[in-house]
Amino acid sequence: KEKKRHMGDTKHFCPVSLKEHFVLYPGLYEHAAKYQEKIYYFSTSEYRDKFLKNPEEYVAHNEPIQAPPLRVCLLGTHGAGKTTCARQIADKLGIFHIQFEEYLQELILPKTKEKVGPHFDEEPEEDDNKMPILPQELEDFSQTMTKTETQKIKQEVELTDEEEAIKANLMDNDALPPEILDNIVLDWWRKEPFRSTGFILDGFPRTLDEAQYLSERGLCPDVVVYIQVEESDVLDRLFPPRLKKWKERQYKKMENKKKLKELKAKIRV
Repeated sequence: KEKKRHMGDTKHFCPVSLKEHFVLYPGLYEHAAKYQEKIYYFSTSEYRDKFLKNPEEYVAHNEPIQAPPLRVCLLGTHGAGKTTCARQIADKLGIFHIQFEEYLQELILPKTKEKVGPHFDEEPEEDDNKMPILPQELEDFSQTMTKTETQKIKQEVELTDEEEAIKANLMDNDALPPEILDNIVLDWWRKEPFRSTGFILDGFPRTLDEAQYLSERGLCPDVVVYIQVEESDVLDRLFPPRLKKWKERQYKKMENKKKLKELKAKIRV
């Protein structure tokens, strides 16, 4: 039946969503309207009414309606290879690569001064590293300590509510409120240069709530790819660099213990 129908310029996509938000939003059969012997489908009944009030604004005139650029969401577990694939695809297609969690880190980095989250947490330094200082060095040491402490206090800037929410999301996977997502995600669909170039969004949506958010805002990706990977492959990728990091920390601790031993010997002498 549908093949025989004489469809409008935007086929089964909503012409109002395309015109106003530059998004290919699939129209629904129950929200259909006929104009100049052509049938148009709409995402909502409000958009259908809007179209019927002024149809000339949403149909093609001298040239075909321009389709939006490619928008891809790339999903998968940590270590699945999302970023590697996304970079290659972005280079090949000439679109932007947006790494969602990295983008969140950059938003709060000016204040936190370092990346936050379970992947960046270092082991706490042991008390062995706090070496005793010789009497003649004690005064100089206390002065430098107070300087560094005051510098640290200066660096601890208060985070805004939005920054606190982003930090909580990165640290404990707390859900980001829709109003914060509005400030971040809407721009990629609606503002330049993303609007006319397209993008591959790496690692978003991560939860059902975030997917629901995209649906409610009418932000439809053209393609969603989920990379499925075996646990053993993730382990092979992530374990060696983490082991190397751990070895470096162990070596640092041994060096500190060695210095401590030499210093104790010096004190005894």
